Parts: sequence; C-alpha cells; structure tokens
Amino acid sequence: MKVRSSVFSSFCLLFEVLSIAVFLRGFFPAPVKSSFSSKSKLSDLPPEPLAGSTPNSSSIPGPLFQRVVIMLVDALREDFVFGPHGRQFMPYTRHLVERGSTHSFVAKARPPTVTMPRIKALTTGGIPGFIDVVMNLNSPALLEDNLIWQAKTAGRRLVFYGDDTWLRLFPKHFMEYDGTTSFFVSDYTEVDDNVTRHLDSTLKREDWDVLILHYLGLDHIGHISGPHSSLVPPKLMEMDNVLKKLHGTLVSKEAEGSLPYLLVLCGDHGMSETGSHGGSSEFEVNTPLVLISPAFKRKVGMEQPAVVEQVDLTPSLALGLGLPIPQNSVGRLLHDIIEDSPIREQLRLLHLNGHQLSCLLKDSTPEYHKDPSYELFRVAEKSHGNWMKLVVEGNTSEVLNNMGRKVVKQYLEALAAMSVALSKQLGRYDMYSMVVGMLLLLQLLLVLLLALPEALSGAAEVDVPVLSSLLSLPFYLLCLLLSSVHVLVCTSTESSCYFCSLSWGLVVAAAAFSAALGCILLSMATRRLPLGTATLGKSPLASGGVAAWSLSEVDMVLLAGTLGHTLSLAASSFVEEEHQIWYFLLSTLCLAVFQDVCRKYFREQSVSKDSWGEEEGVLAPLADLGLERPGSERWLALATPPLTLACCRLLRSLNQTGVQWAHVPDLGHWLNSSEHKVALSMLAALSLVLIYFLVQRRCSWVSKVALALGLLGVYSYRAAVGNVLFPWQYAGQNMSRGTVEARFVYIFVLGILFTGTKDLLHSQLTSAGSRLRTRGLWEIYCGMVLLVALLFRAHNLPVLACCLLVQTLMAQFIWKRLHYDAAQTTIMHYWFGQAFFYYQGNSNNIATVDISVGFVGLESYVEAPAIFLTALSTYAGPLLWATHLVCYLSSERDRSPVALGHGCYCLALLRSVPAAAYVVLVTVLRYHLFIWSVFSPKLLYESMHTLLSAALCLFFTSMEQKPG
Repeated sequence: MKVRSSVFSSFCLLFEVLSIAVFLRGFFPAPVKSSFSSKSKLSDLPPEPLAGSTPNSSSIPGPLFQRVVIMLVDALREDFVFGPHGRQFMPYTRHLVERGSTHSFVAKARPPTVTMPRIKALTTGGIPGFIDVVMNLNSPALLEDNLIWQAKTAGRRLVFYGDDTWLRLFPKHFMEYDGTTSFFVSDYTEVDDNVTRHLDSTLKREDWDVLILHYLGLDHIGHISGPHSSLVPPKLMEMDNVLKKLHGTLVSKEAEGSLPYLLVLCGDHGMSETGSHGGSSEFEVNTPLVLISPAFKRKVGMEQPAVVEQVDLTPSLALGLGLPIPQNSVGRLLHDIIEDSPIREQLRLLHLNGHQLSCLLKDSTPEYHKDPSYELFRVAEKSHGNWMKLVVEGNTSEVLNNMGRKVVKQYLEALAAMSVALSKQLGRYDMYSMVVGMLLLLQLLLVLLLALPEALSGAAEVDVPVLSSLLSLPFYLLCLLLSSVHVLVCTSTESSCYFCSLSWGLVVAAAAFSAALGCILLSMATRRLPLGTATLGKSPLASGGVAAWSLSEVDMVLLAGTLGHTLSLAASSFVEEEHQIWYFLLSTLCLAVFQDVCRKYFREQSVSKDSWGEEEGVLAPLADLGLERPGSERWLALATPPLTLACCRLLRSLNQTGVQWAHVPDLGHWLNSSEHKVALSMLAALSLVLIYFLVQRRCSWVSKVALALGLLGVYSYRAAVGNVLFPWQYAGQNMSRGTVEARFVYIFVLGILFTGTKDLLHSQLTSAGSRLRTRGLWEIYCGMVLLVALLFRAHNLPVLACCLLVQTLMAQFIWKRLHYDAAQTTIMHYWFGQAFFYYQGNSNNIATVDISVGFVGLESYVEAPAIFLTALSTYAGPLLWATHLVCYLSSERDRSPVALGHGCYCLALLRSVPAAAYVVLVTVLRYHLFIWSVFSPKLLYESMHTLLSAALCLFFTSMEQKPG
C-alpha cells in the first residue's frame, strides 16, 4: 500500500505518542504505599515493648496540643523568613524565631515542587509521584490514608480557608470552608483578602480544633514578576501581620491547666529566581517551618535552623493531635517538640513512629529483614523493652534516665535510616508497561528509518506492506507469542501491571499492532537487502536522488549535530545544560553556512549571473530598500550568517537558563528592574515595530491593519500591567490586569486567523488557488506571531523580533539562493526552533514554565484556554519555526510539489530519534541519583514536544498538494 510521505510520517508520530503514553504510565509509578486498603486506626497501634514477659498494655498516648492552626503561605522561601531581609519584611515572625517559644526548621520539599503534590505530601507524609505535576490542574479526591481524614474520623472539627485544591482533595472533610481559585495568578490581593476576612469571626469562636489557612498571593506575585519584585515586601508584611493576629489571639485565649496550642507557619514549596517553581533548585525546595507553642522553651537568640524533610511535619502533627500516623508516611517525628516531655512518653511516641515506618518497609521491601535500618529499629525496640522492664520493676535511678536517653538516640537513628530507605523507593516501576511502550517506539523508529529512501524520493511515497503482513503466517505466530507472553507476565508478576488490568480486546489489539509492525519491518528490511548498494549510493539529506554518496560540509554538520545531541542526553549535566548544546550547534551551523556562501558566491565563478535576476521572492521586505540588485544581494548573503550569530549572542545574554548559571543576573533582570523601565519600553516598542515590518508583507491589507492595531494592543496591555510606559505615563501609576487590552488583541488575532482560513478554503475552489493558499498560510502565521507577542513578557519581545529577522534573512539569502533542499531546510528550521526554545528562557526544568501567560485576558480560571496559552507560549520557538517551514516550502514557485512531504518526514524523524533514544536511556538509568530531579522533567518535555510535532505533521499533511 503506497501512501504519501506526509501521511506516513503523521501516522508514525501519532502511534509514537500512544507508545510514549504507555511508557509514561509505567515509568511514573505510584508512590510507595501500604498494600492494606484500610486506614490506620487507634486500635491497631502497638503497645509499649516489654522484655521478658507479655507486651505491656499501656494506654494510647493522649494529644500534646488542644488546638492547631496551620498557616501555609504558598511559595514562601526560607530566606524570606530566615534570610537577611527577614527582620525587615517579617519583623514579628523573626522576633518569635529569635526570642519566642518556637522551634524553627528549614523543611526540604521533594520535587515536583508544585502545590497539589506538596499538599499531598504534607497530609499523607508520603512522596507523591512525579506525574502528579500533570494532575495539579485538576486534583481528584485523595483516597489514601491522610491526616485530614484521621482528624475528621477522630471527631476533630476542621475549618479551612484558602486554595481550593484542599477542597478537591478532601471533599466533605471540613466543618466550614471558603475556597479561592489557585490558578488565576493575576490576582494577588483579593485571593488573600478572602482568607483573612474570616479570621476575626473564626478566632472568637470555640467550635473548632484545627484551622488551616492557605495564602496564595505571594505565589501569584512570583509568577507575575519574580521574587525580587517590589510587590513582595508588602505581601510579606501582610503575612507577618496575619501571623501576629493569630498568635495574639491564641495567647489571649490560653486557659490555665488546659493543653497548649500549636501555631505552624510553613510553605508548600519555594520560588526560583524567575518566580516559578516545580524544579529542584535550593530556592524551590527550601521552605521555612516555624512551630510556635507555649509548650516550647523560649529562645534566647537566633539559632541556625535545622534541616528536616517536609514530610516530617505529618507524623509530628498526627502524634501531637493524638492521631495515628498515616500508613504511607515516610516522615519521622520532630524530636524537638517532645524533648521536654518525660522519657517514657518520648520513647512511646518514637516507638509508634518506628512501628509505622517498619510496617511500611516490610510491605515495600521483600527482604526487609536484611535492611540495616530495620535492624537498627529492632535493636532500639529491644533496648526500649529492657528499659520498660526496669521501669515496671520500680527502678528510678539516674542510670535509668541515662539509659532512656540512649534508647531515644537509638530510635532517632533508626527513624532517620528507615525514612531515608523508604524515600529512595519512590515507587514501583511498572516494567511491563515500560517495555511495551519502549518496544513499540523502537519499532516505529525502525519503520521510519527503513522508509527513508522512498520517503525522500521524487515521488515522496512509501510502499508500506500492510496487507501482505496481515495475511502472512509470521503475523499470526507473533500474535500468539505476544499473547502468551502477556499471560505469562500477568500470572507470574507480584506487583500490579497496567496492561494486566486491561480487557482482552485491548490486549489483543496491542499484540496485533506490535506483530504487524514486526512483519512490516521484516518485509521492508528484506526488500532493502538486494538494493543495498543502490541505497547506500543515495544521500539521506538529498531530495533529488543524487547518484553518488556526496555529503557537503553542511550535511555533515547537520548529521553529526543531530546524532551528537541525541548521545548527549545520556548525561545528567548535558540534560541540565542542553541549551548550551543547541547554542553551540547553531553557531557551528552558521559557520558552515558562511563557508558555503563564500564558496558558492565568490569562488565558484560558474554561477550564472542570471540566477541573480529579479525574482518574486518568498520573503523580500528588503526589496523596498532598493537592495534587490545582484551585487547587494551577494554581500547581504555573506552578511547573513554573521548577523545571525550576532542575534544569537545577544539573545543568550537576555535569559540565563539551565541550572549552573541560572542564578547569574542577565539582561532580562536588568530590563525588568524599575530603574530601567524606560529602556524596556523603548526596546519593546522597537521590537514590535520590527515585528510588524517583517511579518506584514505577505498579508492582505485587512490583515495588515489588524496586525498593526493588534501590536499596538500588545504594547497597551504591557503598559496596563505595569511592564512598560507610554510617554504620557509616570512610573508610579496604578496597574491593572490588562483584561480589556488583551481581549482587544485576541479579537484581531481571531480576525487574522479567520482571514487566513478563509483564503485556504477559497484556494480549494478557484483556479488561482496557489496564490490564495500561500497568502492564507502567511496570514495564519501572522496571527500566530501576534498571539505570541501578546503572551511573551516585555523583555522577551526582542526574542520574537530576532526570530523573525533570522527567518527573513535565511529564507531570502540562504535557503533560496543556495538551493538547499527540503530536507536540509527542515533540519535547519528544527535546530533554530530548539535554540529559540531556550532563548525564551525555557529549560528542562518545570520551574521555567511561565503559567502566568495562561491567564492573559481572563478574569477567572478557565482550564482549556489556560493550558492552550501556556503550551503555546512555552513552545513558541519550535512552533513558529515549524509554521514558517510550512509557509516557506509551500510558497516557493520552483520548489518540488513534494517538498512538504519531505519536510514532514524529516520533522518526524528528527523528533523520533531523540524521543526513542531518551526512552531507552531513562529505562536504563531509572535508578540514577538524578532520575526525578533531572531526567523525569526532561521526559515530560520530550513527550509534549512529540505530541506537538504530531500535530504539526498533520498540519503539513493538510497543506500538501497531491502531485499531479
């Protein structure tokens, strides 16, 4: 069955997306959990150990605190409280830390440092799976054992105000609540006022036991303008005043003889230097944890806060409230809060924590008895029993107290060791799903590679032997073999597998698909063998069917660079600093192109002068300047690679990214400071003018007017939100959300896209279809540029302007004049798209995803538009370059009609090679030290990029003209 290259490539990518989804289902495992479906109960708690006789049936320890107030400030970095500015911005909190009855800690949050997984960690004590970062947008109810459920079951009355993520995780758990939308980041005032307005009435009442407050304003400010914004100090002072009110009220209501209160100040995660979160940098994982209670000794000065795990708060709160520790908690009791209690009570609480951790260790480790941490706990438990025997016998000597303190130390060592051992077991991989997804992905990659000669031939058609494979005997034998393997795996495996839970219809379909791919591979490989010499005589980068294998310097650079980048993904440092690889490859490519220009324009005298004649260019905005003369074009072609290098070097200084140098101040920081707002305004205005000049030429006059007004609206929006200034504005003028201005731009974006779509549809019905189709494509591209200009931050507008400038110069003076074929042009577009992804300030860290763009022009959180706008802004570089490729290949008059098919195939191959290689690498490195902090975020980026590439290939296919 013969199919066009574009159709073949699109189907391959779509199936690759499904294969990656299967792999992700197995790779991102469920966290370590107890196999018991029931939750912990007070009746299940073990008695105190007692050596030499039956276990001591002592009573269950009572609560340490009568009331608990948890004040959770979203994105509260530890240096906001403990740092040099803490005394200035949070004076009352700092006074309590230094002189009050408090215990202070630096609590480390495990990645992913986003809100929903952190709330799950704080309430369950477990370490959520990394895939929870995706579920962060729509949190399902939390069904596993957690602190909130335990408190409600024990009759505690809970009140909650703040982030509505809690209400989705714990529906019907709170006696009283008021939720605020967490994803509308443009609001940083009302979102906190809606929490604080309840305090006066709630604190006067006595009908609650646990009060939880989740403030979002600081996190929203970080997303909007970063941790060094002028909005941060007032917000910290506001939080400090809230804490002062809470503490003052609790002190005034403290009754003689009753249990003390506990006030907890904490953050769910920190904030990176760019204001985002989700990664594993120190600023994102380090959060303050301040415990305030009259039960603690008063401090006499500032002490260095101890470093603990964030999940350690869970068992501490559970035991403090007299509740069972959640089954899946890997945290350990903060000993500081019980250090003044009697030795027997300390040992009892530590034993309960140790028993819970040892049960979880037994359930998650087959050979738990060989684990050193379990041995430590058994030794401590035995020592505890010996100590209890002396207590029961009435021994009250000082030696007994010293023995008790030694047993406390033994317990603390055992708890620390078991907590570390459990934390390393982030989950159980579903290896069956991983292997199935990986094998399907590798099969599809091999099919793509074997189809290379046909896909890049003059006909751009691939003969896929589907029917003959489905009717062959090996197909049925493979189906039976794979079904047998499935039965064998599902009946012998000890852990649950996703594929084993599927219906037999889906399993048979997956087995048939894999068997068909195997037969197709075998058939295509057999067909290639007799033509080995003929196939090797053809350059994979040449579309025209060159008779001999002849790779130019540019071909060598493109081939070596693509393979070299794929190999570099095996190293964590290269993944963290991947932008450096693309910057290097782009610079190398510019030098290779420069050499090509010199050789073809100045050394090869055989070039016909007629080739410099006046043509109807693809993109010729420079023609208006009178630069279309042959001599000037030669020198402009010579100047294009150095000018491209200069643009790239400028953009490297605009946004520091990666990990190693992300903290270094860059040009973007300088432009965003309040002292340089005028400079930023001028640069933004100049960039918007250049964008209009470079984009408008191929559009209709209606689209030109809409583009001009839309770009004016972009500047107005940035002025409204306070990023830039109009000449008549002053710097201290009140800011707004810019909703009206943004919607004004959206109207023009939709108008331009509508005009382009109308032209594309009209081109199918008229004889002048080619011209209309070309104009329609450029108008769609113009609409995308306008939308991206709206979403980009003001300091990033030069990135968009430089992107368009490089596209214009390369299209007019390099790709067209040097007659690069569709394959070479596609690879160059792909490289530029990857480099501009990082020029925007992106990295392989989730923290660099700017979610604030998902709320441009919105007054409330709407999930679908927010996700679309965030994805478009994040992948604007690759999307703009891919869209430009479609426009460029479609509008060349002398270009082969199958150029789009070649481009689509090359794009699919360029995306498939690193995706398949990376899936194999993360499978091999799944126990690597940095698997969750480095490799896993990159896997999510690769998956999303493959999905977008599949959508782009479908766009290529729809735009391709059938030959003849």
